[in-house]
Amino acid sequence: MNNYEYIVAGLPDIAPEWKFPDGVTPETILEDILEQLSRKDRALVDLLMSGFDDEKLGADFYAAALSSKNRFIREYFQFDLNLRNAKVRYLNGALGRSADQDVLVLGEEEPEFEDAQKVQAALASTDLLSRERSLDDVLWDKIGEITVFDYFDIDAILGFIAKLHIISRWFKLDEGTGRELFRKLVDEVRGTFKGVQYKAEK
Repeated sequence: MNNYEYIVAGLPDIAPEWKFPDGVTPETILEDILEQLSRKDRALVDLLMSGFDDEKLGADFYAAALSSKNRFIREYFQFDLNLRNAKVRYLNGALGRSADQDVLVLGEEEPEFEDAQKVQAALASTDLLSRERSLDDVLWDKIGEITVFDYFDIDAILGFIAKLHIISRWFKLDEGTGRELFRKLVDEVRGTFKGVQYKAEK
């Protein structure tokens, strides 16, 4: 049986602006966590980590994630899908495409996205770095909402890893990469919705 209390107690207290101490990286923290988890829980971590890779995303991935027995996985990836659909609609508007073109809906209808206004406000920012930071802040808050009553269980650990991923993105990001963010946004759509063919404006 996993000693979740011991694992959680050993995790650093992270925040969006948290800086990695010398000699510590996202990889070393994740490795330490994985060494203490059961095979079953490592499989959940693997599924979560797969969702950080745009190339692996698509209808099949989301269908599997949303049918998972794990609550965090289900709720996190439902939010992730809603967020990506919001990005697609934003790009559609920017590129003069139909609003719902290439939006991925699983089932008969798309669930309500309670944070839609926050996401739209973030996407409307003309500063690309500020936009990405605001979107990550929305996601960070959602992770906290999902795990608000999780203290010493696998969902608390999955939530920590999801937040660690957000921090690790900014760990390597600097002002010089700001001009690449719109291209990245387009690439995310391509990676999520296979078969989308269009050219972004340069």
